[in-house]
Amino acid sequence: MSNLKGLGVALVTPFNEDLSVDFDSLTKLVDYNIQNGTNYLVVLGTTAEAATLSKEEKSQVINHIIKANNGRLPLVLGIGGNDTMEVKKQLEEADLSAFEAILSVSPYYNRPNQEGLYQHYKVLAGTGKKIIIYNVPSRTGQNVEAATTLRLANDFPNLIMIKEAGPNIAQYFDILRQKPANFSLVSGDDEYTLPVTLAGGDGVISVIGQGYPKEFSTMVQLAFDGKVKEAYEIHNKLVEITRMIFAEGNPAGIKTILAEKGILKNYLRLPLVAASSGLQDKIKAEMKKI
Repeated sequence: MSNLKGLGVALVTPFNEDLSVDFDSLTKLVDYNIQNGTNYLVVLGTTAEAATLSKEEKSQVINHIIKANNGRLPLVLGIGGNDTMEVKKQLEEADLSAFEAILSVSPYYNRPNQEGLYQHYKVLAGTGKKIIIYNVPSRTGQNVEAATTLRLANDFPNLIMIKEAGPNIAQYFDILRQKPANFSLVSGDDEYTLPVTLAGGDGVISVIGQGYPKEFSTMVQLAFDGKVKEAYEIHNKLVEITRMIFAEGNPAGIKTILAEKGILKNYLRLPLVAASSGLQDKIKAEMKKI
């Protein structure tokens, strides 16, 4: 699975002023990332505001990105939810021929215990699709513990990776230390990308990366090459803006950066709103420093 390595970015969905999908800006975003060193693209993750896209819009976004990408980079598709059988059905019915793997978030809101989480991914693994587990307790309300991840990794070879955004970095290190060789871990937290990659991770599925693909992909590559000092120079340059973009929720912050760079217009769909003018000013000031 070495082709899902390095900088993966969870693409935002650009909107027009009337909040329809802005496909021209989506093309620009895809091209900008491909031209600046991003290694693979994640379609319809949380960052894409997928929860507010209709079924038809999701299909249009998927097809548009496939076309804009034109086979240049590997693609990953987000399909997840908290109804196990519905997610299984979606996996079985989706045309996944253009995709390297599925990113599937752990069930949110109904907060299953560790056995429930294991059984959920066991059912998804039964579809035979290549699946990336996504653990993000700050959004789902439930942590997939390292022991559960390792159990899944050992039992189902088509669960190929975890995007780990657990509550403490020790959890990442526990998985990295004990995982089977054919299972990989990427950081799901932009700020942890460098230490996690240096500890044996395969990089990151990133939000900030689509705003600074050149810098972020270079940092990850330096980490793979063991050039720690040079990698930390880039990390330190980007750490403030990385924190800023999440200060009022995602993707309000990254859309501020992408709008400032002229890639898209700064619109979000309710219940999300654009970053406050105070935060936007701070982000723009920090961008000038970078």
